[in-house]
Amino acid sequence: MLGANLRQLSKQAASISALCRDLGINRTQYNRYLSGESFPRPDVLHRICTYFSVDARILLEPVEEVTASGDSLLLHPAVVDFMGATAGVLPEKELPSGFYRFSRRSFSDETRYVQGLIFVYRNKDHTFLKGFEARDAMARQGLPTTPATREFRGPVLAQEEGVAALVSRRGATTTTFNYLARVPSFENNFWVGYVARTVRENVAGRRVERLVYEYLGHAMADVLPVARAAGFCAASELLPYHRTLLKVGEPFA
Repeated sequence: MLGANLRQLSKQAASISALCRDLGINRTQYNRYLSGESFPRPDVLHRICTYFSVDARILLEPVEEVTASGDSLLLHPAVVDFMGATAGVLPEKELPSGFYRFSRRSFSDETRYVQGLIFVYRNKDHTFLKGFEARDAMARQGLPTTPATREFRGPVLAQEEGVAALVSRRGATTTTFNYLARVPSFENNFWVGYVARTVRENVAGRRVERLVYEYLGHAMADVLPVARAAGFCAASELLPYHRTLLKVGEPFA
């Protein structure tokens, strides 16, 4: 049962190699877990469960039963008719699964921009995104730069004219609200909107910036160069169409 559950959960990852790096588990050993030849130690099992937001029942029960919790926040009776099952169903055509290049202006340095990579995936009827903060961005804030600290995730919800996502780092240490609407283009692969961070008004830096998503698909030849270039950059280093959509030099209205 553990092997079957891990094989299903692992589909959320970009690759098994990347997953093993994030978990700090040897690839050969993880393959033994997938095949059912071996069981993880308690500390390793805890690491796996934390990563996939499940519990130790994955040893005995199908993952569908483990993750189908009636205590889900969006499925709580108080909000289920407003933010629950219907809002969580996002068709592939509205925001396809796969990798996206994103860009926005830095919250803390108005002369710099941030570009990076996120991954959108489906689990049952729900859509999620995940990615990693740039190492240099974390370092500038005096924060740890380990993968676990840099990772962010969030649910993506359907909106009347676009999509919205509530995105947090592990433990909800930081949260942003993202709104995006598709941009009519030749390849129909751009979304533009804004990102707002949840900080007090008197905190240094801005709280809202324009945001651009560009769909890349699943081809590693397109994805890896974007991953390597993730981090701070000057406006002149952004792709021309990203600069256009971000309206560089124009204040956010």
